[in-house]
This record gives sequence, C-alpha cells and structure tokens, in this order.
Amino acid sequence: MTHRFPIKEIAAQAGLGTATVDRVLNGRAHVSHQTRARVSAAIEELEGQEQQLAARGRRFHFDFVVEAPNRFAREIKRAAEAVLPRFAPLNLRARFQGREVMSGAEVSASLQRIAKRGSNGVCLKARDVDEVRNQIHALTQKGIPVVTLATDVPDSTRIAYAGLDNAQAGRTAAELIKREVSAGVVLATVSNRAFEGEEARWSAFRASLNEGFECILVRDAAGRNVDTARAVAAAIAGIDRVDAVYSMSGANHAILAALDGLRRGPKLFIAHDLDSDNVPLLQSRRISHVLHHDLEADIAQAFRHLCAFHRAIPNPGPLTMSDVQIVMPSNVPRRFTN
Repeated sequence: MTHRFPIKEIAAQAGLGTATVDRVLNGRAHVSHQTRARVSAAIEELEGQEQQLAARGRRFHFDFVVEAPNRFAREIKRAAEAVLPRFAPLNLRARFQGREVMSGAEVSASLQRIAKRGSNGVCLKARDVDEVRNQIHALTQKGIPVVTLATDVPDSTRIAYAGLDNAQAGRTAAELIKREVSAGVVLATVSNRAFEGEEARWSAFRASLNEGFECILVRDAAGRNVDTARAVAAAIAGIDRVDAVYSMSGANHAILAALDGLRRGPKLFIAHDLDSDNVPLLQSRRISHVLHHDLEADIAQAFRHLCAFHRAIPNPGPLTMSDVQIVMPSNVPRRFTN
C-alpha cells in the first residue's frame, strides 16, 4: 500500500496502533479486512486534507461563453453563482459573456479574446461548428481547458460535457405523448440545428414515436419569442389541430399564443427547464410537463473537471450526464415556486 505519511500520522487518523498500521502497510498476515480498509480510508483522508491545505487561497477564473435565450443564460449565471462557494477553500470566480444568437465566428472571436486575456477554464454553450471546434483546440494548446455545457461539441478537444442526457430526454417526451395520444399531429421546436443537444433530443424523439404521428418541426427560431411565434404560425397555417407539443427550445408563451387560434389545441405540452417562463405556465396548466435537470449539479461537475485539470482537487472520474426529471403541475419543487 503506497503512501507518503508517517505511520504515527496514519495510526492517529485511523484510530489504530502504530504496530497494527505497520503490519497493514507491509502486507503481513493476521490483519482483518476491516482493519486494512480503515488504514486505506485513513490514507485517502490524509491525502484529501493535504490537497485542501495546498488549495487554500488558490484562485481560479472560469469564463462562461453562452449562446442561449436570455432566460436560460440567467439560469446558468444563477446556478454558477450558487455553486462557486461550495469549492472553498479554492477561490473560484466566474465571468459571463454571450448573446441570444451568436454565429460560430462570433463565438470563436470571444474564445480568442479569452485566450489572449488568460483563463483557468471555459464553460461553453455553443453550436457544434468548425469555427468553435478549432478555437477549442487553440485553447487546449494554450493549457486552457474547455467543458461544454447543455449542448456538446463532441469531436473537439473539450475535456468533458456537463449536461442533460439529451437522447434520454427525447425518448421520455415521446413516451409521455404515446401514453396519452395514440396518434395525431405533434409540433416540435428546435432553436438551431447546429446545437448538438437539441438535435439529439429531436432524433431520439422522432425515432421513439409510432408511425401514426405526423410531426411538424420548427427549426432555427433561436428560442426567441418573436421569431418562434412567426415560425410556428407559418408551420401550422392551414391545419386546425395539434395534439401534442414538444418544445425543445423554449419561447413557450409565443408557441401557446400561436396555437390559441386552433380549433383543437394540444392535449399535452412538454417543455424543458423550470425557468421563469415555464414555472407559471406549469402552475396554470398551460403546459403539462417539464423535463428538468439539475443545472447546479451540471455546473458543479464542470467546475470539478476544470479544477482537477489544474490538480487542485482529485480527478473526479468520468463525467455522467444528468438524468431527466419529469415535473408536472402537482410536483413542482418548492424552491421554484417562491
């Protein structure tokens, strides 16, 4: 058993005698499994304490570059600021930039400025396009790690993706619809086809529906109310019914306004995220389900990987995608209703 601590220190941490610890460390006989486990745990605890002492006072600046509707960008900022203090004694700071719509070239320019200024890591929500992939590689070459957030850029040198299992979300939406509607017209919205996460939702959703469903897909409205209202109105012109809606990109007030003129509106309306738009709509039963995930947990995972890259904390191991939580009007968490 490898270690770098005095036997006396390990014994004090484990609550054992020095002779017992010596037998464990040298692999001698007549030592129980439980005793060996206590010594191993004591060494791990001492390593953690050592890392905490080494980390005390270290400061890291992480940059967020986010292409997203303002409502979701605000949720990212809120979640990040809630997570930052949890990493004490590390001193983490976050800087935020982005807009509702950013081209690949604009995202690349933002990342270039970060590289020039300096950063300890980047949390990135952007399109999966060549300019973004190339600039992630350039940051990596400068020793600045990148974690993608909410939507991935998989064929890049990013160190991890933190966010929802988007394919699982798409399949879940399809199953919810099939439980209530055997066939019919489904309206689906995606903000931009270059967002890998939303495309994964759409692909899994469409593959999970039965042949009896007709899908009307609205793309490239960027999740903004005016653009989404216009695009949905154009898509449903000439039809008088929509049986279900799967909104992957938000702007749900606009979608509902466009649907209000139908002879028969949706029985189910499935949205994403418990944000400032969706909670009131859920409570008033204008939407029926929200597919939610813990954004704070996602950002905490992103920070752990960025800190581990700099050897400030132990390697957290493979990053697991967030599971889907199904929220209905009857089970909205209290923290979102205050």
